[in-house]
Amino acid sequence: MPTLLFDCDGVLAESERDAHLPAFNRAFAEAGLPIHWSEAEYGVLLGISGGKERVASVLGPGLPGVPDDPDGRRAWVASFHERKGAIFRELVASEGLAGRPGVVRVVDEALGAGWTLAVCSTASEDSVRVILEAAVGPRRAAPFAIFAGDVVAVKKPDPAIYELALERLGAAREETVVVEDSRNGLLAATGVGLPCVVTVSHFTGAEDHGEASLVVTSLGDPDEPATVLANRSAASPNGFVTLGDLEAVLDRRLTRR
Repeated sequence: MPTLLFDCDGVLAESERDAHLPAFNRAFAEAGLPIHWSEAEYGVLLGISGGKERVASVLGPGLPGVPDDPDGRRAWVASFHERKGAIFRELVASEGLAGRPGVVRVVDEALGAGWTLAVCSTASEDSVRVILEAAVGPRRAAPFAIFAGDVVAVKKPDPAIYELALERLGAAREETVVVEDSRNGLLAATGVGLPCVVTVSHFTGAEDHGEASLVVTSLGDPDEPATVLANRSAASPNGFVTLGDLEAVLDRRLTRR
């Protein structure tokens, strides 16, 4: 049976822009730190996989309340990230988070056809569950397997999380397709030999998606159509990506541009 693996942030919802970024900035302010990320700054930082890793990358010496010794700093970052996660969940609960076009439709099609579904993300498992339920609803979210956060030692673009998902799900590579939005995610998927559909998000439109089987502006819906940006597969989406298109992505015999 085919398997469909989704990334989370930027694929299921525009959650990096609409929830993670404001949550980070509120957490910085609450901690009394002189750090406030603009969208442009955050877009650059998304090249670093993992929220804790992004925070650690901007912590210079002498910040108030932040230890300078490595062990103390790691513990502080972990605690900060937990608080940021709580703020993130509060934001989503109070303000909501819309799924990207086509996500609910494709999930319904896949569930109806008996596909195995999973999310593979560098975000924390709590955040992934919040986003998944916000994007598709609790009933649709229930059958999903989730591989998230520090479940692997090395994050995307390393393919470890997709290797783990294939192993745990017992999924065949030749029957598994990935939906990602970023170059890091694309490299992780193709690094383990999986075809990847890229649905470019707010922060990833200018990235190189040359290894993707199909690149679209979103999965699309009849009333919110998607644009095909590149097609190197047998898929032929007409305004929106169908389950048949995802099956066609698994057919590597046809290559076109």
